[in-house]
Amino acid sequence: MFSFQRISLLLILVLQVWLVQAGDRMGAGFKKGQFFFYWGYNRGYYSRSDINFKGADYNFTLYDVRAKDRQSKLGADPYLHINQLTIPQYDYRLGYCFNDKYSLSIGFDHMKYVVNQNQTVIADGYINNSGTVYDGQYKQRAVELKGDFLEFEHTDGLNYLNAELSRTDGIVRINKHLQLNFVSGFSLGFMYPRTRAVLLSRSINDQWHVSGYGTSLNAGINLTLGKHFYLQATAKGGYINMPNIVVTGLKQDRAKQHFTFLETLVVLGYRFQLGSQ
Repeated sequence: MFSFQRISLLLILVLQVWLVQAGDRMGAGFKKGQFFFYWGYNRGYYSRSDINFKGADYNFTLYDVRAKDRQSKLGADPYLHINQLTIPQYDYRLGYCFNDKYSLSIGFDHMKYVVNQNQTVIADGYINNSGTVYDGQYKQRAVELKGDFLEFEHTDGLNYLNAELSRTDGIVRINKHLQLNFVSGFSLGFMYPRTRAVLLSRSINDQWHVSGYGTSLNAGINLTLGKHFYLQATAKGGYINMPNIVVTGLKQDRAKQHFTFLETLVVLGYRFQLGSQ
């Protein structure tokens, strides 16, 4: 895990302990029996990853591969177009408060993961019968990730479908309409990416596929806006393991990787209660 992620996770834990203690003196702004829904957008940051590719005629590993996200630039297009809301990296969640502090929810984090092109990495393994200049044995051999060798991205996307246990603690009540809260939680779920991989100029298979699992911790600030609405900014750090990634049109061609991530997200939420108030 890279250093700023370690620092981020440590800050999450320290803030959680301190603010949970402070929050015990104040209501959380949420109430038992309420439901909530939020929608928003994220940025993602990823550790380096070893990626293994295995098929009938090849089995090789690329070490310390760098990758980044691909968030859409902020602007009216696509963020304010109703039919393009899912083009940027987005998040949504639906949950239920089973008391004034704790809630259970299910959510979908649509992140994007793009391997940096033209980087040089170390490779181990072999490639045979590819019809390319990359056939041969690899033993701690440097290789440049060009388009005719590999393009690899989870851009539609690095989808994390998860269940979350969360806690909300009040920090300060500004007035009867505004209250600032601290939120924290733990999530666990599975990865359902749509992977675009161009491997040795072979055909692309970009079907959605359950490829592994993820887990994460999160912490953030929540501002309630009157009775129903709230704004929330959250940092989420976690671990993703995908041992079964589809990479080409051939059934036996698979990739596997695992890495840590840091996701920052800003969302607009709505809380409500069914039946009598």
